[in-house]
Amino acid sequence: MRYLLWALKLSLFVLVLSFAIKNTETVVVRYYPGGEWHTPLIVVLLVFFCAGVALGIVAILAQLLRQRREISALKRELQKAARSDAP
Repeated sequence: MRYLLWALKLSLFVLVLSFAIKNTETVVVRYYPGGEWHTPLIVVLLVFFCAGVALGIVAILAQLLRQRREISALKRELQKAARSDAP
């Protein structure tokens, strides 16, 4: 199983690397106040992919923190109930 996972990781890495090598043409990213950014296409894709991942993590973080607070409150309640039931 371990070798299968390594083979999968290696093939995914080779696929991404070949994608990066094939997309080295320079593109221009323009923004409203006249700003331009000249960079290879793969850099633009990587920047926006990482921004999307970061935004997804931030979006999930609030729910994760709320669930942790609820779990700790339930644990405290359970401990309090266990202490009151003890003879």
